[in-house]
Amino acid sequence: MTQPTDPGTDPAAIRACLTPTVAAVFDSEWAFVMDQAKQTLNLDNVHRFLQKWRLMAYAETKDPGSYFRVLARAARTEATGELPPGSISWGEMKKKLGLDR
Repeated sequence: MTQPTDPGTDPAAIRACLTPTVAAVFDSEWAFVMDQAKQTLNLDNVHRFLQKWRLMAYAETKDPGSYFRVLARAARTEATGELPPGSISWGEMKKKLGLDR
């Protein structure tokens, strides 16, 4: 099995890593951030978008279906208020990272 490669922040390379269903989400968000950039003459949101999708594309290449599983897990957590099994709270994470000072 070939190891997935990092698509970088090239929008076409990112999109090429996605399934058609996930690519449709990418396309919709891409159109939105590009419209914002045109209106504000600021590319900050475009750069954030590409960085976010770079990570999602890599994850999707490595583990197809991960995008929608993450969304489903987040929806369950939001609906129930319960953390998924094996997860830790933000406070615990900060403590592990030494940021709880």
